[in-house]
Amino acid sequence: MPSDAVVEWKQWHERRVESVSAPYGPLALTGTYWLEDHPDGRLPGIPGVWLLDGDAVVLTAPEDERTALTLDGEPFTGSVRLGADTGPVAAARVGLGGRRLVVLVREGSWGVRDYDPGSAARRAFRGIEATPHDPRFSVPGRFTPYDSWRVVRVDAVDGVRRGLGLSGELAFRLDGLEVTLQVAVQDDGRLWAVFADSTSGDSSYRFRFLYPDAPDAEGRTTVDFNRAVLPPCAFADHFICPFPPPGNTLGVAIEAGERTLR
Repeated sequence: MPSDAVVEWKQWHERRVESVSAPYGPLALTGTYWLEDHPDGRLPGIPGVWLLDGDAVVLTAPEDERTALTLDGEPFTGSVRLGADTGPVAAARVGLGGRRLVVLVREGSWGVRDYDPGSAARRAFRGIEATPHDPRFSVPGRFTPYDSWRVVRVDAVDGVRRGLGLSGELAFRLDGLEVTLQVAVQDDGRLWAVFADSTSGDSSYRFRFLYPDAPDAEGRTTVDFNRAVLPPCAFADHFICPFPPPGNTLGVAIEAGERTLR
């Protein structure tokens, strides 16, 4: 009989596949358009004029274009001031048929993402290649916070260097080696690490993400590489995932978790 850990991993993997292949999952992203690259406010294949105005985006559309758009599920009436969409993609304020147009901001740069449930990537998706659960890759770890939050500049997959916030170090022992990862603490308390290893770019995607559970009061958590995941940019080229920060390229083979797309 499979162990509880194996059963839980299989259930986790099934939920991951369902999540990434959902109508507005990462496979549905067909474009990310930065407004600074489109000073006239015209975005490829998207109706209306999208212009930055202070801390918001103003969307206007002539009558012959506005009929294709919806705002909060209702017909678009011609003009609206939009902040960044921070909730689920399906709840984005602006729609274009079945598509969702998501307003985002990164380090002061505003843009619009186009999510299309009918995307070619979503239609072509055949699953995620993942290594079956291996208890060797689930080990105890200890989180030590930095004295203050740090920001390091790292390259992103679109070739732009951006800030990556880091909260502390996660130390653990793997294959007899002492290993540390620089990690961020998320709003829900979980940790987030961007890492590469000796399989990256070979039998695994060029880097992956890991989300250990929130540490306890003494900093203890579990480092479970069986639940290492592909970053969003593995599913669509229009994401701006950061590369691993200094020190997060490990000299061991993490033959566990999600590896590549099928």
